[in-house]
Amino acid sequence: MTAKPPRLYAQGTKVAVENSRAEVERYVRKRGATSFGTMTTSESSVLLFEARGRRIKFEIPVPKIARPDDRDAEERRRWRCLVLSVKAKFEAVDSGIVTFEEEFLAHIVVPGTGESVGKWIAPQIAAAYDRGAHMMPLLGPASP
Repeated sequence: MTAKPPRLYAQGTKVAVENSRAEVERYVRKRGATSFGTMTTSESSVLLFEARGRRIKFEIPVPKIARPDDRDAEERRRWRCLVLSVKAKFEAVDSGIVTFEEEFLAHIVVPGTGESVGKWIAPQIAAAYDRGAHMMPLLGPASP
């Protein structure tokens, strides 16, 4: 018997992408964002906002699904996921669990590049793992 794949968050949502965009904008503005923008290309949708002196960028890949109705449904679902993620990030910051920079680090735009920290640093992290760079033990005293 094969296991059924888990139901994805917001699967089957009827909330329009435009409504999710507007919800994120209202939310980040309430949290101090000074500017906000979105754009869509054939490959992704991009959400940008500036808050606490940083430009934040989220990219949402456009689903590669042939049937337009299924593609639209997946795009709606992904935008609902983004709403949840942004709210959770601000809640963690507001609760003192993490700082703004820590929570949004992967999405902060590196000045002069237009790229997020996550896109900018990911190849360097992968290369370090590929080289077999020394990792400290998960538990126990750190070795030199």
